[in-house]
Amino acid sequence: MKKSERRVAIALVGVAIWLGGLYAAIHGLVYDKTTEFRYGALAIFIGVAIAVFALNLISIRRSPQKKRNGTL
Repeated sequence: MKKSERRVAIALVGVAIWLGGLYAAIHGLVYDKTTEFRYGALAIFIGVAIAVFALNLISIRRSPQKKRNGTL
């Protein structure tokens, strides 16, 4: 597995955590469960952070290659 494929897989895990957190947060709001809402909001934050961090590493890694080839 290449490094970029691994980072995409990590970003996919982050998106799955984000979706689970979104479900928990909405469920907590609808049924007035404060702790479930808070854990859902925390999972949203963690999932988005993982996805952005993983995908941002891909763009940082590829940008010096473009500069060397003279495309930028």
